[in-house]
Amino acid sequence: MKASGLAKALDERVGGGAWLNKAMRKVFPDHWTFLLGEIALYAFVIVLLTGVFLTFFFKPSMTEVVYDGSYVPLRGVVMSEAYASSLEISFDVRGGLLMRQLHHWSTLVFLAAICVHMLRNFFTGAFRKPRDLNWLIGVLLFTLVLLNGLFGYSLPDDALSGAGLRILHAVILSIPLVGTHTAMFLFGGEYPSDDIISRLFSIHTLLIPGLLLALIPLHAVVLTWRQTHTQFRAKGLSNRVVRGAPFFPAFLAKTTAFFLFTFAVVSLLATLFQINPIWLYGPARPSVVSSGSQPDWYMGFLEGALRIMPGWEMTVFGHTLTLSLIIPALIAPGLLFTGLAVYPMLERRFTRDTRVHNLLDRPRDVPWRTGLGVAGIVYYGILWAAGGNDVLATAFGVSLYATTWFFRVAIFAGPVLGYLITYRICLGLQDRDRHTVTHGVETGVIVRGADGSYAEIDRPVTEEEAALLLAPGAVEPRELERRP
Repeated sequence: MKASGLAKALDERVGGGAWLNKAMRKVFPDHWTFLLGEIALYAFVIVLLTGVFLTFFFKPSMTEVVYDGSYVPLRGVVMSEAYASSLEISFDVRGGLLMRQLHHWSTLVFLAAICVHMLRNFFTGAFRKPRDLNWLIGVLLFTLVLLNGLFGYSLPDDALSGAGLRILHAVILSIPLVGTHTAMFLFGGEYPSDDIISRLFSIHTLLIPGLLLALIPLHAVVLTWRQTHTQFRAKGLSNRVVRGAPFFPAFLAKTTAFFLFTFAVVSLLATLFQINPIWLYGPARPSVVSSGSQPDWYMGFLEGALRIMPGWEMTVFGHTLTLSLIIPALIAPGLLFTGLAVYPMLERRFTRDTRVHNLLDRPRDVPWRTGLGVAGIVYYGILWAAGGNDVLATAFGVSLYATTWFFRVAIFAGPVLGYLITYRICLGLQDRDRHTVTHGVETGVIVRGADGSYAEIDRPVTEEEAALLLAPGAVEPRELERRP
């Protein structure tokens, strides 16, 4: 049967031919920031492929064995099968250490790409109608990937990940009313239990990946193909007009090459830069805590929040509330992710803007939104840096209490300063754009007049430049105060 006949037969039975024909002609604008989401998608593919390889050799069991593998310093040490199999993957399985590092590095790249992709969408207003649902799915995806990274990081059952599990157990216990029951359900008994690794393995390899495999196509393909692609404003473009290349063959060729570039970068990282050398830490023990322990960067903000929070407790109706855990580990991230999820609705309510937006904003065009975004970045960055307060105190020779109090003050002052400074910068950039449209573009050509004075020649802005500099329909902020 010819290929055309086979395609016709399949279309008659399962349908989709008309949708596929339309999808092949979908236009994709050519701008480098649109590739950030693709980095996340391709890193996720690498995570899946390497994860499947690792499941062939990893044993998610807490049964104790005596290690007799290739790593001599740990021979004769009693450890769990999970840790022993992780050492076997690293030293005895051909290509096992490379696969472990590919899996770990691609996870870090995956999370970093999601963060930068979300920031690009936030600062350009890409979350507005009709993409508010897609934004909500993206926030959910980010939360699931964070949790899955934490669970996967804990699977080798080494001393470093064991410290993280101890913190997780304490945080769950601090939940009012249901904390004890939840901890017993997840861990399968008192900490440390014999079931936690097998249960985390099921969640890490089955539950959360299944949710991701359902949500990522919905987020990246179904909704994206149903909607007009966003683009930065330019002459001749509108919310109904898109300029770019069709999906097939132009975009398909570019995105295939970009997948290969992403895979090459992750491979270089995994080959040249060692990460998570579990054999140096030894097996997890409830009484063992390694010095200078640091989690992966994406969990650093929670570590910092826990470190700078005072040891507050209070008793309510005979129940002790451990505020030193509830506030930094539950309330603070809960407010952050809830705020991200509902922000499109809040902005739409306060601006009363219910229009469809396919043209993106420049960050300077909406100063208050850009200021809020920078304030959030500063908030996250301060918590992230606070997660290494002991390392900073040692490196700079200052008191640990001094670094802790610095971060306690900075967590409130930093976001406010970030907002105010960013807002003023945006107003200044807008003022410069208006000046350019009014007076022309500086050419750098200096002429001397008949009276001996010097002046620079300005040229009028072109229509293309004016379309970029002026934001039609944008909310105009107040003018900068000018000194006489």
